[in-house]
Amino acid sequence: MFVADRMTRNPISIKPEDKVDAAAALLKEHKIRRLPVVENGKLVGIVTDKDLMRVSPSAATTLSRYEINSLLAKISIREIMSDKVISVNENAPIEEAALLMSMNKIGGVPVVTDVGTVVGVITETDIFNALVEIMGLSEGKDRITIEVDNKVGVVKDIAGIFADAGFNIDSFVTCKKDMGKYDIIVRGDFMNEGDLLKELENHGYHVTHLGRIGKTEQN
Repeated sequence: MFVADRMTRNPISIKPEDKVDAAAALLKEHKIRRLPVVENGKLVGIVTDKDLMRVSPSAATTLSRYEINSLLAKISIREIMSDKVISVNENAPIEEAALLMSMNKIGGVPVVTDVGTVVGVITETDIFNALVEIMGLSEGKDRITIEVDNKVGVVKDIAGIFADAGFNIDSFVTCKKDMGKYDIIVRGDFMNEGDLLKELENHGYHVTHLGRIGKTEQN
């Protein structure tokens, strides 16, 4: 799954010479938190709701609404935008976008082409929705967690056990733990999984969790 599969296309953007009051109106109208700043078709910055709050008078101001609006109409986006904008390429894997947002503690990034043209925006909500789809949680899936040692052939061995038992694997994730241990999380539809668990144990694997997550739990 790639960024282009999950981004919001044709994002609302603004120009550096536009004013702060115009940006505030766009954020409110479209119920969004950030605006890519575009000049000559290229991404040059980003402005967020926090940037607008920073330059807006506080609630304790004695200014009238007219005076506030007049003040904001004089400040350009160029004066308050961040020009060190973090972006992601449309062809990047979606996990690259997730890593960028996590490392930089931001809720979304503009999506650009190879030549820097803004073609979308991807947010933390898009990442969450992609995770739900990848894990098959919308329709509900059985989840088996197996603790294993970090050694060659473990993944192949466990996949073979599921195949020999007649079970199809919908998703297979490994998570590193301490002391050279890993959790292998397997999702699928594992009816009558008792025999499957016995086979895993017979091969020396320790099942630490078994449950169904998703739609079934919500009904």
